Formats: sequence, C-alpha cells, structure tokens
Amino acid sequence: MTFEWLVALRYLRSPNRPAVLRLVTLLAVIGVAAGVTTLVIALAMNTGFRQAIRDRLLSVTAHVNLKPLGRDGIRDYRELIARLGGAPGVQSIEPAIYNTVLLACGGRARGVVLKGVDPELERKASGALRNIESGSSSFAPDADGIPALLIGRILSQELKISAGDYVTLTSPQGNLTPFGMLPRSRRFRVAGIFDSGFYDYDANWAFVTLESGQALAGVGDVVSLLEVRATKLDDSAAVESDLLRRAGPGFTATTWMDENRALFRALSLEKLVTALFIGLITFVAGLNILVVLTMTVADRARDIAVLMAMGSRRRQIRRIFVLQGLVVSVAGTAAGLVAGYAFSWMANRWRLIPLNPEVYAIPYVPFHGNALDAIWIAAAALAISIAATMVPARSAARILPVEILRFE
Repeated sequence: MTFEWLVALRYLRSPNRPAVLRLVTLLAVIGVAAGVTTLVIALAMNTGFRQAIRDRLLSVTAHVNLKPLGRDGIRDYRELIARLGGAPGVQSIEPAIYNTVLLACGGRARGVVLKGVDPELERKASGALRNIESGSSSFAPDADGIPALLIGRILSQELKISAGDYVTLTSPQGNLTPFGMLPRSRRFRVAGIFDSGFYDYDANWAFVTLESGQALAGVGDVVSLLEVRATKLDDSAAVESDLLRRAGPGFTATTWMDENRALFRALSLEKLVTALFIGLITFVAGLNILVVLTMTVADRARDIAVLMAMGSRRRQIRRIFVLQGLVVSVAGTAAGLVAGYAFSWMANRWRLIPLNPEVYAIPYVPFHGNALDAIWIAAAALAISIAATMVPARSAARILPVEILRFE
C-alpha cells in the first residue's frame, strides 16, 4: 500500500474524528448510493418498457409492410410472394386483408379491426394465434358451413362472448341496391379467444380466413398488403429497401419503427430526461463529498503541516484527499449499483408494480437492467465525485507548514 492510500484510509477509519465529520461522511456515501440506485431503477424501468412494448408489438405485427400505392389492393399477390420469397434476410411473407367492421352479439356491438389471414402462415408468424386462452386456433367451419372467427381476450370479456358463440359481422363496404348502399353482413362462429398480451390487439382485433375477409369486404382475390418478417430485427430497413427494389414501381413499404416512431422516440426522450434530472442527485452527493473533504482539511491541518515538514510533497498531500473522496464515491456507487439492480430484478421477477393495461398496454412495470447503463452510471458518479475532491485537495496542498506549526 502506498503512502497516500495509507493516510487516506487512516483518515476515513480514524476513531478520533469528530462525530459531525463521521456523520457527514456517512451521508455522503448514502447520497451517492441513493443517486446511483435511483438512476439504475429509472433506466431499468425505461429499458424494460421499451423492450416489453417492442416484443409484444412485434409478436402480432410484421417487421416490414409492403403496400400498393393505390387503393385497389394487390391482385397478383401469390406471384409477388414467390418473387420476394428468395430475398436475403426475409424469414416469411404473409398476405393479409384488413377491414373495419361492426361485431354484434346478444344485443351488444362495437367496431373491431378484422384481419383476414392465411391460417398456416399466420400461425407460424404471429404470437396471437399461438396463445389461445380458450377454444382452438382452427379456422375450420362448423357443420352448417358457418366460418370461424378468433377474437381477443379483452373483447370477449367486454361483449361477454365465449368460444362457440355466434356473432354477426357487418362491413360498411356493402352492396349497391336500388335503395342505396346496404351494409354487407355475415354470421361467424367464435372458434377461439387469443391473448396476445398487447391490450390494443386483445380489445380491438379479430381474425378470419383470407377468403372470409375478402368475401365480407366484397372484393375478389385481393389482399391489402404483404407482411414480411425479417430474419434479424435490426435488418428491417435493409430488407425494406431490397423488397421495394424487387417489387418494382407501384409499391411502398414501411418498417415497424416507421409505424411506431412517435412511441419509441418518446421513450428515448424520456430516458434522456430521466438520466439528466435524476443525475442531479449524484451531483448533490458530490457536493457532500466536497463538504466532507473541506471539513477534513480543516480538522487535519496540523497533521498535514507535520507531514509536509517531514518531507511529503504537495502532490502527495493532494493525492491523499483525492483518494479519500474516491473511496467514499466507490463505496456509494457500489452500494447503489447492488441495491438498484437487486430491486429491479425483484420488481420484474414478482411484478411488484401493477399497471392498468388499458393505459399502458402492459399489466405491470417491467424492469430490464443493462450492463452498459451500469458502466456509464458508475463512470459518471466517479467523475462527479473526483471533480468534487479537487478544490479541498488543492487547499490541503497549499497549506504552509510554518504558519500552522509556528505556535505549536
């Protein structure tokens, strides 16, 4: 152990220090620990929200959506799928048709988003059809030929619908008659109830076969868009560009980030603002370290003068107090990291903080600790603390031994 470390630790552990100095030192450690703990928890919560929303969103939506520029839909979609299927980075391509319809059952009704899908392709790609709460995911019609329908868990609870019930779907795209445009209605059997884990989909979406969706919309063999899943999520932008080049003119494409840009931009901004404002707690803790060292310099002025009279150099005296502040900072930072990540793990493991899924889309506050966040939080806390030691360390190094020891 070097001379500077020996003296710095001696000052921190000395039983002869004034009680107020011991208390202020303890408060400085607690202050750094509190700032680091709060910052770790806040950033873990932000990261958890971002990942939970992204995972739940991508379990029911595509990475890339390929759409026609016009409103007529895609007619030669089978040929287009065959042409795009060999593109690099493409995992799967599913045709889909969307329609907003009125779902009625037992005197209760509400508007829902109806998605017509290819059952086999959609079951492999979408998490909603793999998480069936009751009933089955089979789209086979019943004995009377009535087609099947899958609805979300929240929608089934609000309309009091169970698997096996019959509902009526009414499309605004109706038939033109001498009496005007009449809505097109069709009866469906609720084959199953899915639970995607995403409130908006569980409350507002329903699935039918592609043929049933086309018949209800009153169109031929046409789809609204092609939903593409990329092999790697980060390659979505590259896959989008390649698909547009291969599809040719008349198409446009959007990635999952394009369609949810406002949501994820808000989460990123929230993370930045959280880090800045909660980081002020660590700044205040740095001021506590400055107070501790300033009081230590005043209390140990004679000791410093004796050391300098015995040959200690000014840079050694300065280093003693920098190391003393560093020890306080390291102790507080280590305690804060342990406390922050321990709380984040427990809160995520046992879902300690419930949420209203109607507002937040997920039923509890998720926490996800990030090792990179721990590195920069520790670096920032140590940097603030070391900066706070500079003024008292310089003051200690400027002490004139002859002025202190003149009357000793």
